[in-house]
Amino acid sequence: MPQPAFADNEFNTEYFDSVEVSLLTCQPHDEIYSLYGHTAIRWHNFHRGKANEDLAFNYGVFDQRKPFFVLRFVFGLTDYELGVLPYNLFLREYRYFGSMVTEQVLNLTSNEKALLYYALAENLRPENSIYRYNYFHNNCTTKARDIIERCISGKVEYAERKDFTPTYRDLVHDMTRNHPWARFGNDLLLGIMADQPTDRRQQEFLPNQLMYDFDHAQIYNDGLYRPLVKERRTAAPGGVQIIKTGFPLSPSECAIILTIIALIIFIAEWKLKRSFLPWDLLLMLVTGTIGILLTLMIFSKHPTVSLNLQILLFNPLPWLFLWPVVKDHKTHYWVISAILAFAFLIGSLFQSYAEGTWSLALCLLMQCYIHKKIVS
Repeated sequence: MPQPAFADNEFNTEYFDSVEVSLLTCQPHDEIYSLYGHTAIRWHNFHRGKANEDLAFNYGVFDQRKPFFVLRFVFGLTDYELGVLPYNLFLREYRYFGSMVTEQVLNLTSNEKALLYYALAENLRPENSIYRYNYFHNNCTTKARDIIERCISGKVEYAERKDFTPTYRDLVHDMTRNHPWARFGNDLLLGIMADQPTDRRQQEFLPNQLMYDFDHAQIYNDGLYRPLVKERRTAAPGGVQIIKTGFPLSPSECAIILTIIALIIFIAEWKLKRSFLPWDLLLMLVTGTIGILLTLMIFSKHPTVSLNLQILLFNPLPWLFLWPVVKDHKTHYWVISAILAFAFLIGSLFQSYAEGTWSLALCLLMQCYIHKKIVS
């Protein structure tokens, strides 16, 4: 971080009076890592001559090239870090993708700017810049909020919205409404804790929520109030979005096709008085493979994934019975699966499930019925 033109132990009011600190809120674009938006801090010194400072502090720096990045992200073992780059370079990416960037100029005193300056400088040290990322509780948005709050003299008082208590799942759904398969993946991994109502502070893991709360916040100090945000600007207008085409069918459409196939097979099995082993194995491989993932998620550091009732349908049990089913259709697997599938359906009263999983439960129940009534 460039150093101001004064000694470390000297407070230069003139320098900090010329500084403007802003919260930057970047709207999503079509890349999967940006679906929830982004937050950064702008540090802009207007009167420094040729050494004009205009920097963006970004707690969202990560390296996708590191081994097992996706796996580590899923299990909550990803390290992010604070980075700093010229503001115009930071803005260039969002202009390229057509994403709007909103700037909220913060109403900070010179002393508060000084505290923030040295807090950011301390965070940039190599031994301090890396932190353990958590999507809901410790991400690029909450880190920016926390460091700003810590440097404010007095207390930041937010306008509470008691009638606005969405769940984590609701908030994620809102950000992935145009990306059904991303929503499906999230819903498959998120457990029952993601269906609990959130409060204002929990909602601020999303950049748009923090932007809204900053707009309606005030700083209370020595009996006086002042707004946290003194000006709001559009740093980059929204443009034409670059949209990538994905899989043409939604999870619901795939579920409908699967159900139709399952019904056709069920009727054929009923008439022929036997089960089709390839269909048995396909159902077992799909539910068992997903089940291994959900079982491993029990050990994830993300607190909203460890208790997931979808594990009643998706669990490693099919892999244990794979050979007995191949060798002899008359096993206890189908009775156990039927019980678990019914428990899965009852569990939907307490947890929202991924789109289309009901269809897979129906397919499994039909096959369990065939084995109980015809094969056994």
